[in-house]
Amino acid sequence: MNAETRRRRVSELGAWWQTHGPQWLGALLAAATGMLLVAPRARDLLQAWHILLRDGAGGLVRLADLAVLPPVLLGGGLLLMAPGLAQRARLAWVISVLLAGLGAGLEAWAGHRGSAAFALLLALLLALLVYLRRYDRSSVAAGSAFGLLGIGGLTIYGVLGSLWMGDGYAPPIHDLGTAFYYTIETMSTVGYGDIVPHSMQARLFTVSLIVAGITVFATTLSVVIGPLIGGSIKRALEQRMHKEQRRNHFVILGVSSLAYTMWRDLHERGVPVTVVVAPDRQSPFPAEADVVVGDATRNEVLEEAGVPHAQAVLTLRDDDAENAFAVLAVKELAPGVKTIAGVNDARHLAKIRRVQPDMLFAPQVLGSDLLVRTLFDEPIDNDTVSRLLFPQR
Repeated sequence: MNAETRRRRVSELGAWWQTHGPQWLGALLAAATGMLLVAPRARDLLQAWHILLRDGAGGLVRLADLAVLPPVLLGGGLLLMAPGLAQRARLAWVISVLLAGLGAGLEAWAGHRGSAAFALLLALLLALLVYLRRYDRSSVAAGSAFGLLGIGGLTIYGVLGSLWMGDGYAPPIHDLGTAFYYTIETMSTVGYGDIVPHSMQARLFTVSLIVAGITVFATTLSVVIGPLIGGSIKRALEQRMHKEQRRNHFVILGVSSLAYTMWRDLHERGVPVTVVVAPDRQSPFPAEADVVVGDATRNEVLEEAGVPHAQAVLTLRDDDAENAFAVLAVKELAPGVKTIAGVNDARHLAKIRRVQPDMLFAPQVLGSDLLVRTLFDEPIDNDTVSRLLFPQR
């Protein structure tokens, strides 16, 4: 392998790392840590599952006795969050940071600072904190999925933990229904007081369930509800900003080919333009165009388009009657604003003059007159064009 090939491969590897590396590192560390925590108890968990299938409630208590162990719960949670980390999900990042921090703390408290699990948990926590800006996706679908996983995992943790410490409560918890009831009651911080923890282990477990419940619910709400509310606020602010910025601009009413051509020419000159499109018409304007959807004869639509503060309003719709009504609506709302009416059919020219627009533009009349003057070598000056554009003078 020559030097040029090595440099190219190093460059490609660097580009891949910048795009995908940090999130995949976090996902792999989470999966490896989860497997390391769960693997030593895998055989016991399988045995408990068989007992559960054979003995029912007795097997459930045995399963609780094993699954409530923190390494198994933490490992299972990290395995569930690994796909979310690979997808850069913000909620998966939050839950993984909580699990990694809690796991490292438990390992240190147990005196296992030299263990491989402790090292992996610290590495995962460090990687997640260093590359926290990479986990910026908070779609409603992904947030809902991982939120449900977090709530479901926390519910299982509460049910199995309360069964395992059943004698530490008054009255004792020895059945699935009571364990589920106590878990939901505690996670929601309702606390009716009908079941009270009296042993130190049960009290610490209840505290962990309350803290975890508040954290998971708050994070889930912020990730799932936040984008919905934030999107609505953003749209409202953008509309407000657009409305305030619509001053000394041109307003085009319609989606005709002439309207699109006028928008393009004004846009290329850097002139601010707002277009009003009827709800039943498909807009030909690109995404960067400032478009208001609504009936151009209604005052609220014209006000939203900033007609009272416009330099001029061009009514360039396909229907001459609609152009005439639009001119009347503009004159009623903003008498001082200049109006330019397009005429699609030369036979309607006299009728549209009656609404007294400031300028009439009839492509057929203008084009034919200019063509005739060209054929007969007649002069075309500014006065000629002015008479054609301002026929009422």
